[in-house]
Amino acid sequence: MNLASVGTRRVASIRLFSPLILITVLVTGCTKSPAPTPAATPPAAPTSVTPACPEAGVMIESGPVEAAMGLRVTRLEMINCGNDPYQVTGYPAVRVLDAEHKPMAIDVLDGFSAITSSITGFDGAPKPVELPPGQAAAAVVVWRNTVTDASVTATTATYLEIAPADGQSPQVVAVDGGLDLGTTGRLGVSPWTLPKGPSSPR
Repeated sequence: MNLASVGTRRVASIRLFSPLILITVLVTGCTKSPAPTPAATPPAAPTSVTPACPEAGVMIESGPVEAAMGLRVTRLEMINCGNDPYQVTGYPAVRVLDAEHKPMAIDVLDGFSAITSSITGFDGAPKPVELPPGQAAAAVVVWRNTVTDASVTATTATYLEIAPADGQSPQVVAVDGGLDLGTTGRLGVSPWTLPKGPSSPR
């Protein structure tokens, strides 16, 4: 057998089949299934945060401060957020706090006759108030920003610590714009009553 002719036939065979091998590889690579694309995660729906109802079953809030000629008035609301009727009689138990939640030396008076006589609707004697679930009682806090001594720094406060009555658990509320108490050192609080709006201070 002629070895040269055998070698020639092998080379020809390799040359003949090489294009077929290349085509097979290319076709196989083109038909390979693509990797699955992960499904997009939908954005989380926005959630609203509802304040938890305190253990006492009522939530206390402070409204905007009304001002005129040095007199300041803010309305308090005590909302029955529980499932049972809530009864209260008398005045809220109030303390004045600074921006760091520290108590301040401010006299809190039951009633506000010593501060003003121009607000009506909240100046009566305390009466029992019963609140069904979802209903609210109201009270007002009154003060003046009078400065009687220019050498003394005027007092400002940020929060009120309020309990429905003496001996009950207090809640801290931020007063809109704070309390500019001047040099008076006192504020007055009305008793709880059914919702009414105080007349504009004058």
